[in-house]
Formats: sequence, C-alpha cells, structure tokens
Amino acid sequence: MKPARIVVICIAAVAAIGLALVVRAMGSSGAPTAVATAAPAEARPMARVLVAAHDLRPGQRLTQGDMTWKEWPVDAVGPAFITDGSTPIEAADPEDRPTGAVATVTRAATNLVTGGSEADYVGSVVRDPIAEGEPIVARKIVRAGDSGYLAAYLEPGMRAMAIRVTVETAAGGFILPGDRVDVVLTRETNLSNIGAQEGDRAKFASSTVMRNIKVLAIDQSTHAGDDAQAVVGATATLEVSPADAEALALAKSEGELSLVLRSYADTGGPSGAVRSARRDVSAVRVYRGGAPEVVVVQ
Repeated sequence: MKPARIVVICIAAVAAIGLALVVRAMGSSGAPTAVATAAPAEARPMARVLVAAHDLRPGQRLTQGDMTWKEWPVDAVGPAFITDGSTPIEAADPEDRPTGAVATVTRAATNLVTGGSEADYVGSVVRDPIAEGEPIVARKIVRAGDSGYLAAYLEPGMRAMAIRVTVETAAGGFILPGDRVDVVLTRETNLSNIGAQEGDRAKFASSTVMRNIKVLAIDQSTHAGDDAQAVVGATATLEVSPADAEALALAKSEGELSLVLRSYADTGGPSGAVRSARRDVSAVRVYRGGAPEVVVVQ
C-alpha cells in the first residue's frame, strides 16, 4: 500500500475518533433533561349540605322530596348551613379554630344546631323563597314549635282564630290538628217579640255556620304525636278567611259552638261560612185549643 494512502486512512481514523469524543463530551456535559411532572392537586375536603331540590315558595311545608344533600367544599360551608354531621366543620382561619375542651363543646354545639337528617326538617315551613340548589338555612324556614311557626304555616290571605271547646263540643277529643271540621252554632231563640211567660222553657236552635274548616292547632299543639289518637284541649285554632273570621266572631257571641269532624273523603268541597245560617231565628206562640205552643221560625 502506498505511504500516501496509509497517511490518509490514519488521518480519517483520527478525525472519526475525535468527532466521537467531541459528541460524547457534549452529551455528558449538558444538564440532564428534567421530566416535567405535574404534582397532583390536593383534594379539597367536602361536606354534605342540605339544599333545595327545587324552588321553594313561602308558606310551603317541606317534604323529603323538597330537600337533597349536595357536596360542598368544607372551607365554603357557612355557619348557618345544615350539614349531615359526617364531616367536621372547622374555621377557615387556623388562628380562629378553638382547641381543647372549647373545640369539643363548639363542635358539639355546631352539630346540634346545623347537623341532622332530612327527617328532622320535614314539616318545617318556608319563610323566605329558596332557589333550587340553594342551601337551606335556619333563618329561611320555621320548624314546628319555633316562634312564628303558625304564621308561616297559614295559607296566604288566611287568618287563624281560636274558639273555646270542650270534650263534648270537639268530638270527644278525636279532632286533631290538620283535620277538617264543620262549626255548628247552638243558640237560644228570640222570644221577645211575643212576650215570654213565666214557666216557659227556653227554645234552642242549631245551624251550621262554617263548613270544611281546617284545624290548625288544639291548644298550643300544631301536630299530634305519632301514636296520639285524641287530643283534649280547651281551645281550637281554625284557619279562616278575613270575612269568615268576622262571621265566626259573631257566632261566638250568639251561643255555643261545636266542632263536627268531617271524613277525609269529604274534604274537597267548598270551605267557609254558610251564609244562610245567619238568618234571624225567632219563635211564634200558637194557641191550639187554648193550649199555647211555641214554634221556632227560621
């Protein structure tokens, strides 16, 4: 082989080796490629908050279908929200969180006020409108037994009026809050136009003055116990219209009122005052064969 060719081959070999060394040096001297890895976001603790299943209007009585539980970030749960108590609710600012015995008492008080189940709020009355998905808070509902419950429970435009009752005039105590009744007036007839004589027995007449009236309460009880079959009280609170309240007040002054229990199957008829019952009742003395007889005329 010619010396010139040997020189060229050697130079090429040296150049190749040098190039390989340079490339290797460049690869080893550079900073290692960082693999971008996104740190997993820390999951926010969630609590179950009681919210409206659909729009709720004032005066509406809550049923289980009106409420539902919704996942809510713990740090966004307001102090008035109703939770199921499964997740502890702590103050957002660590400095505001109580410790020790204070923390135990605070947590128990919070769970007592804002915790519970749907059944605890069934029968409550909506005081202010609640939109679908909005948390149900205590200031927007009135629970049975709370102040203002009866006013919230009244239908719009209706009034609550109490009358005195006894066991005999309230169907033996079997009339319960929520039942429908008729109101019967028993009064003494007017004999002044014919001149009552000594020894005459008083004559009485009865008539229905109200029909299909809702009983709101017996005494201060707005609902009967689960096992209660009868409620004996001294007063019955009825739901009437403003005009019917005037008619009922007049009837109270004229005689004794009795409540007549209506069947559940007979509660769909008209409700209110029976106007024909307000006609004057008088009596006429009729002599038959010289013997006087008093005849009631309505």
